[in-house]
Amino acid sequence: MSVRELVVLGTASQVPTRHRNHNGYLLRWDGEGILFDPGEGTQRQMLRAGAAAHDLHRICVTHFHGDHSLGLAGVIQRINLDRVPHEITAHFPRSGQRFYDRLRYSTAYRETVPLTEAPVDSDGVLASTASYVLEARKLSHPVESYGYRLVEPDGRRMLPERLGSYGIRGADVGRIQREGALGDVSLDDVSEVRRGQRFAFVMDTRLCDGVYALAEGCDMLVIESTFLDGDMQLAVDHGHLTAGQAGTVARDAGVRHLVLTHFSQRYDDPAEFERQARAAGFEGELTVAHDLLRVPVPKRR
Repeated sequence: MSVRELVVLGTASQVPTRHRNHNGYLLRWDGEGILFDPGEGTQRQMLRAGAAAHDLHRICVTHFHGDHSLGLAGVIQRINLDRVPHEITAHFPRSGQRFYDRLRYSTAYRETVPLTEAPVDSDGVLASTASYVLEARKLSHPVESYGYRLVEPDGRRMLPERLGSYGIRGADVGRIQREGALGDVSLDDVSEVRRGQRFAFVMDTRLCDGVYALAEGCDMLVIESTFLDGDMQLAVDHGHLTAGQAGTVARDAGVRHLVLTHFSQRYDDPAEFERQARAAGFEGELTVAHDLLRVPVPKRR
């Protein structure tokens, strides 16, 4: 059975706390694992969450500030130590190649796994598989940063009542799905489009076109809300979002499940992030993330 869930490994921003590790997010998508922004301590958080190096197929780094990338060295070395047998691809801003190289080869170890590098230098499609298309959009932060988005290809939903009205049953159902028609009956006559699921990961950024492009129509949006609205100027100055801004984006983009994360250590009431996102008008499902939380991707519409 396919599993689609977000495993939250860390939720702190620049400074970790006693209860919040640096960033780290593992998206389980059918048989693949996509690790986003492995901050310091990610390898240990994976252990606590029951995730192994063998679960990883892609690593997506939004930018090379330490709280989003310092755990990369340990994760890569663990991949090699465990001799992961399948291909793993790393996506990261091409402008940060020197940081990626330093982290990958920061200490001595035996390389046993060929890690594929696929740097990002523009908006667009990064990879296509049978179950998703991975896209990137540039964000607005003091260093170059990209957000990521998974889009499942649309499918078809067969409609039993229409099939029955045309007398189509048994093996003929599979045949019309494969061939697109059965006599004078087309696939469109007995089915409808089943919209593919969409997931977006938006970290350190000011409001910009890229944020909205990533969030548009998402079933799940994981988005930074470093500051509360009262500290709006700090957010603008440092290239971040507030909880209210994140709620506004989710509202305007038609997001179904909003996951807020990447919290400044200056705040001690997590519930205030939800209150401000709700005050902005977001009415969908909302989660204020905490470490080691598992959040299922909403079922298809």
